[in-house]
Amino acid sequence: MANDIKIHETKMLDQLESGPWPSFVTGLKRLRDSGKAYAPMMNDLLGQLEQSYEERTGYWKGGTVSIFGYGGGIIPRFSEVAEAFPASKEFHTLRVQPPAGMHYTSDLLREMSDIWEEHGSGLIGFHGQSGDIMFVGATTEQVQPAFDAFNKIGFDLGGAGPALRTSMSCVGHARCEMSCYDEAKALRMIINEYLDEMHRPALPYKFKFKFSGCGNDCVNAIHRADFAVIGTWRDEIKVNQDEVKAFVGEVGRKYFIDSVVTRCPSNAISLNDDDTIEIDNPSCVRCMHCLNVMPKALSPGDDKGASILMGGKRSLKIGDLMGTMIVPFIKLDSDEDFDSLVEFAGEVIDFFADNALEHERTGECIDRVGLPAFLEALNIAPNPNMISHPRTSSYVKTDDFDEEAAKYFAAQAQAKAAE
Repeated sequence: MANDIKIHETKMLDQLESGPWPSFVTGLKRLRDSGKAYAPMMNDLLGQLEQSYEERTGYWKGGTVSIFGYGGGIIPRFSEVAEAFPASKEFHTLRVQPPAGMHYTSDLLREMSDIWEEHGSGLIGFHGQSGDIMFVGATTEQVQPAFDAFNKIGFDLGGAGPALRTSMSCVGHARCEMSCYDEAKALRMIINEYLDEMHRPALPYKFKFKFSGCGNDCVNAIHRADFAVIGTWRDEIKVNQDEVKAFVGEVGRKYFIDSVVTRCPSNAISLNDDDTIEIDNPSCVRCMHCLNVMPKALSPGDDKGASILMGGKRSLKIGDLMGTMIVPFIKLDSDEDFDSLVEFAGEVIDFFADNALEHERTGECIDRVGLPAFLEALNIAPNPNMISHPRTSSYVKTDDFDEEAAKYFAAQAQAKAAE
């Protein structure tokens, strides 16, 4: 640690280190005590944070900081108490796009860390909710040199502001047996195609894509993405009855019934007397619970693809929203399938850009204009799978229900045959 640093007292922050879990305060102090060039910045950061805790007031304000040719990707932070804490008067964040599926080599991680130690505070977040690598804490002077260094090793800025945001995909088919499509390919094709929407913010508000290989949704796509692509399958769950018997024999019938059978949300699983199981596949909602409990015995079917849900978000103009089922199933096997997905993604972005109000997410836009209008604009036929809960009112017209249902199933069969 440099001898000329006068350590700020952090009595309130110190309390956050007293619990059983690791504290971010410890990490900040480690950077403060590193003796590196950024040590004074981290010391004043801790001092300002302590004052914020004492006075229950945040002292960061925004501004405009950018790099040549980009309209976003930098989160500007200027201190309102810079006179008391001059070393941290500027503390900007660079949002950097990660590799699809979060695949890094140890050499690459070291290289990124070295760049940030040279140009920033040494504080790195892996990752933000949109997937960005968060390089937190740089002066205005160092923002451009830091980006140039990251860009030289193949990285680009992510999204910020009213724009397309950095995307995320799960590790998927690279390591997971539950994966139902190539998540990394879908991410790269869509983001590469619409990269201008990320670098030059021009949308009413932010728009997020996320890609999960199965219903486990390891990147929180359903409730955090405007456009969520979730892996699924159309045929029956594959069952290895010998592995089922081995599992039941190991854990016991009572445990199996309590932990698998009764936890199926659609009551689709039953246990036979000989310790085999039967699955009512038409009732299965792909919740993944039984497959997670018995990965050796159960696995996704062979007719794999993805569902597209839209409108997931946290509270804004209206409350939290989960994604609404828009496309129940698409195949993602061939290049043509992925091209169709990219084209559809562009149509959704265009609809959002043309119809959403300022500071309105896709889910709120759909809620305002109505799902029928949204489906009509995108030329999507209504589908019973879009309904999250059947109506319970008795004042619902059910005339000709069987005939309408027959039309739907005939259309589904025709579409499957066309594939």
